[in-house]
Amino acid sequence: MRVVIAGVAGVGKSTVLEIVAKRSKYEIVNFGTLMFEMAKDIGLVSNRDEIRKLPVDTQINLQKKASSAIGRMDDVIVDTHMSIKSKNGYLPGLPEWVLRELKIASYFLIEADPVLIKRRREMDPTRSRDDDTVEEIRTHQEVNRYFAVAYSIYTGATVNFIENPEGKPNIAAENILSKLV
Repeated sequence: MRVVIAGVAGVGKSTVLEIVAKRSKYEIVNFGTLMFEMAKDIGLVSNRDEIRKLPVDTQINLQKKASSAIGRMDDVIVDTHMSIKSKNGYLPGLPEWVLRELKIASYFLIEADPVLIKRRREMDPTRSRDDDTVEEIRTHQEVNRYFAVAYSIYTGATVNFIENPEGKPNIAAENILSKLV
């Protein structure tokens, strides 16, 4: 079975995924990292940030190649984005050509209070995050919900909204683990 787990930056997804990985048979595959590794192997980029500067057709081909590889894997959690906030608006994190290859059984969207997410972003010196307002974070989480439901309509997969309470990532992980088969 293949599932997608997503959430906005600062929601605590990495921490929750670490717990899920330790307590399940599922392998975690980061979609963006796989795309980067594929692009690097063929000499297109030297760092992950260069991917978004490639021609759109090249990026789409990398998405297709990565999704095809993941679509052949069993018992995998795809760590990716439901939507990508850009200066021109929100983009689908899982366009139709990716969904077709992945054959996802379930989508999990990790969420938290936007005030908490803002605070987590401000306290994380290891990352360079966008300086979104609390309202912008709230909107992005709502947009992620819309995209998840739209993907479900296309794929027939279930959608799960997982709350990640402050200091209790085990609760979010347990909610995910209880739904993995």
